[in-house]
Amino acid sequence: MTGRQDIPRLVLFPQTAEVNQKDHLVIGGCDAVALAEEFGTPLYVFDEVGLRRRCAEFTTEFRQRYPDTTVCYSAKAFSTKAMLQLVKEEGLDLDVVSGGELGIALSVDFPAERIHFPGNNKSAEELETAIQCGIGHIVVDNPYELDMLREIAGNRKVNILLRLSPGIDPHTHRYNTTGTVDSKFGFTRSTWDEAVATALAAPNLNVDGLHFHIGSGIFEMEPYEKAIEVVLEYAAAIKQKHHLEIRVLSIGGGFGVQYTLEEAPPPIATWAEVIVNKITSQCRELELSLPKLIIEPGRAIVARAGVALYRVGVIKDIPNVRCYVCVDGGMGDNIRQPMYGARQEALVANRVAARETGKVTVAGKYCEQGDILIEEISLPAVKAGDILALADGGAYCVPLQSNYNASPRPAIVFVREGKARLIRCRETLQDLTRCDIV
Repeated sequence: MTGRQDIPRLVLFPQTAEVNQKDHLVIGGCDAVALAEEFGTPLYVFDEVGLRRRCAEFTTEFRQRYPDTTVCYSAKAFSTKAMLQLVKEEGLDLDVVSGGELGIALSVDFPAERIHFPGNNKSAEELETAIQCGIGHIVVDNPYELDMLREIAGNRKVNILLRLSPGIDPHTHRYNTTGTVDSKFGFTRSTWDEAVATALAAPNLNVDGLHFHIGSGIFEMEPYEKAIEVVLEYAAAIKQKHHLEIRVLSIGGGFGVQYTLEEAPPPIATWAEVIVNKITSQCRELELSLPKLIIEPGRAIVARAGVALYRVGVIKDIPNVRCYVCVDGGMGDNIRQPMYGARQEALVANRVAARETGKVTVAGKYCEQGDILIEEISLPAVKAGDILALADGGAYCVPLQSNYNASPRPAIVFVREGKARLIRCRETLQDLTRCDIV
């Protein structure tokens, strides 16, 4: 086996990634080239051991510092039945943002009391389903939803959290910023008082606490500390005015992930240390009881565990301009780069240790000039038939997939200890047309 120190980019691949004697990328004990041959490409491969370790790491690092912590996996990052079953087995709660995600969770018998439901425009049908199944919390996002929920709940008691927009800039991409004043999410500061008063006056709503989520892909501690300070100060104001002490504080997720060699986020232990210290010191200063803490990692659990495998086809070298390496997938299965300029790294899976010969652009097969997976990357001399492995493909690639150009969505496998388990079949023509009517 070739060591990680010899292949720097391996640090971005799953924890079990290594290189065998054939110079092939190995994930979870499975040869990536053999996986591409068996299941076809594009193929999404998830390291099951890495997923479980990451779940355990979040739980351990936070609970050893703050025992009353609930780790709540954010399903929108990746939400197949197999993944939600794994989350259930690891003892995490679940954060869903649609009736569809809730339905997938219930289909694997995920305990409803461990499910929490944020979202800025829930339908009456989604709220009714959530109430009927006895969901843990509905995270109320705005005055319209609050009024609708009071009516729908009827004589049933519903546990809620109020989502506040704390007006904090997390210094990330604007599409991933959700806690500023100019955001579609959460009660803006001018509506906090009315929202609390309305919710507390409703006999069918049980206000358990407050929620915020400032964004995704965050590498800095300061935005979390500022948001915690703002929200806990408001919790103290609620206590003084309404004689209610919040029992739950949900601080969202957004913990950054390393997508490139140049940018590494703080380890989970550091996030836990800073967040817990801020909550405990702030509660002490404000004379508040320590609330239950909910954190909502999604990307930080699944991103590194997932790898996308593609087969190289056309290579178009334009002298003095650019060399396009075209693969059999693209924006239909991974739209992150065209959508918000996401950067990812890659390896040639069948020649991992080969010497790099120059910079190329990795392009997809879709009929769009913007169908680019990697804008610029140094790779060995790539040829048709090579297998290209993209790192950090576990988060958002799968849920954002489409059937653009009538392309079937790829298969997905979990790998562990040398065995591959198919968890989603590749779509067929019948899948693409089953809803059509002539």
